[in-house]
Amino acid sequence: MNDRLVENIDRVTRRHLFGSAGIGIGGVALASLLNREGTAATTQSMPGLSGLPHHPPKAKRVVMLWQGGGPSHVDLFDPKPVMREKAGTDIPDSVRGTTRLSTMSSGYAKWPTVPAIKPFRKYGICGTEISEMLPGLGGLSDHACVVRSMYTEAVNHAPGVTFFMTGAQVPGRPSMGAWLTYGLGCETENLPAFVVMTSSDKAKTCGQLFFDYYWGSGFLPSRLQGVRFRNTGDPVPYLGNPPGVSREARRALLDDIAAMNAAHLADYGDPEIDTRIAQYEMAFRMQSSVPELVDFSNESKGTLNRYGPDVLVKGSFANNCLIARRLLERGTRFVQLMHAGWDQHNNLYTQLAEQCRDTEGPSAALVHDLKERGMLEDTLVAWGGEFGRTPFGQGDPAKPNGRDHFGRAYSWWLAGGGIRGGMTYGSTDDYAWNITADPVHIHDMQATILHLCGIDHTKLTYRYQGRQFRLTDVHGHVIKGILA
Repeated sequence: MNDRLVENIDRVTRRHLFGSAGIGIGGVALASLLNREGTAATTQSMPGLSGLPHHPPKAKRVVMLWQGGGPSHVDLFDPKPVMREKAGTDIPDSVRGTTRLSTMSSGYAKWPTVPAIKPFRKYGICGTEISEMLPGLGGLSDHACVVRSMYTEAVNHAPGVTFFMTGAQVPGRPSMGAWLTYGLGCETENLPAFVVMTSSDKAKTCGQLFFDYYWGSGFLPSRLQGVRFRNTGDPVPYLGNPPGVSREARRALLDDIAAMNAAHLADYGDPEIDTRIAQYEMAFRMQSSVPELVDFSNESKGTLNRYGPDVLVKGSFANNCLIARRLLERGTRFVQLMHAGWDQHNNLYTQLAEQCRDTEGPSAALVHDLKERGMLEDTLVAWGGEFGRTPFGQGDPAKPNGRDHFGRAYSWWLAGGGIRGGMTYGSTDDYAWNITADPVHIHDMQATILHLCGIDHTKLTYRYQGRQFRLTDVHGHVIKGILA
């Protein structure tokens, strides 16, 4: 008997095992689908892993305000008076060392110091210094922690985003939202546990793309991947039934399809069939839940005004921030807002301020909104990008007008969900180039976010291709200094 035939017999035997052992996986799925009261779909929320959370969580939900392109820490979060004194002079070799830079600037002969383009101000009782371009964030500084000592090995956008979202610079691993859903499950029956929304600067100056693997499930079951809401038209395609098809008819059709899928699952034991069953059911429920979700008619005028003039513009960052709050209060566990526009290579003096105006007000509004509703205490808000920007100028050395990518040191801010507010963490040298205290690698930030959600990052693993994988790979330490 040849090897291929043996392999086929083994495979068939496994299929029959799934279908015939006790009630079988397919039988369980079929029983769940057919055990209904009437015709309306009523299914339990997705359970998490047994034994999780590992410890009492501070955060029940997370909203990631991803700022794609690399927000400039030099201009926004890390004040350096020395850089103003040294403006135009080369950053010393002793500071630059052998730092890895992108190919756009690694061969430069001149390294002109470019200080912050706008003044910094002290905000709140805590007196945190941030740029005057971020007054909204300044207004919540007593509730936020600014981390000034982030670092990453990535020097380009897609690898940098992938690194934070999945723990590796090469695509293929599960994203953070997928890991959290895998470990903790879902608390809502009518909306996805993990939702993604994207937006971009109005002038479309930033060319970064949003790749599906930023919110993918990798080698985890595909039902755990993020559901992306579109920024034009209906958030989810085919929310409405075709003309002549009633909700009752759609329900009957889905029941028949579910029965066939369950029988197929019993024969093959393929987890993707289980995903198909679950996704059909979720799609049916979202036909009712999503239109209500994006209907802002019950929001007060004061709330809408807080999010700014773009709050009713579909696909804007402000609109997405308000939808994010509504998702979180309805049980969605992880919301990932991805906004492109922070890649100021040659338009620093014009576009950076525009980008701040578009995003920082809605970000602050979301935090204030959560606080007023009593949700900030157990909702973690994280704001940051894949890296920062170079302290030296890009372009003509005599008159630089931009900054390149910079991963050796940069800044994030966090609020709520167990974060100690009114503080800064970590520090850099006089040129915002080298970290001088409390370095925070992206694996450390990943570990901390999981910790706040009640997860020991070293124990949330999944076996694939002969080894145990985790979000933080074999790295990462919880940043205890920022915990409340």
